[in-house]
Amino acid sequence: MRTGGDQRPADLRIDFERRAVRVVLTDTGGRVLLFHAITPEVGPAGWWELPGGGVDGDETYLQAAIREMREETGLALGPEAFGPPNWRRDSTWHSRGLRRLQHEVVVHATVAGHSPAISAAGRTENEHEVYVAERWWPVTDIVRSTQRFYPGRLPELLPAFLAGEVIDEPFEFWN
Repeated sequence: MRTGGDQRPADLRIDFERRAVRVVLTDTGGRVLLFHAITPEVGPAGWWELPGGGVDGDETYLQAAIREMREETGLALGPEAFGPPNWRRDSTWHSRGLRRLQHEVVVHATVAGHSPAISAAGRTENEHEVYVAERWWPVTDIVRSTQRFYPGRLPELLPAFLAGEVIDEPFEFWN
């Protein structure tokens, strides 16, 4: 439930909090990999999101990014493929009956080839349920799209991020 014209949810009780890393993964043609996700809370249109996930235990963001890319895409990227965490953000959303709070860094990584094939073999059960497709998007298509994205300001912030700007994004109430 939302309050008036405010974008904030009425109930801000946090059930689950974690650190996470998201990866702007580009191919040699500059296309960005996004996953199409659908959940009952959001509805059939779903959204497109950057790959990535939680930082486990004492992992660094880089170790988590390497692991998440292997699990979610099947791509084995070394540390040299990743840039620094130049985009920092905090977000909250509601999913599966829980209000989540996530402290994220976003990094850029490049993979060789044009739109390399993606493997879902290493994904979690939840990822298999939620991710219904993947697509390599030209940046201009993301910027012009009317689709929903996670992060929500991806179309607005992506060009600056890819140009090397450091982004400290305000808190996002995603749903």
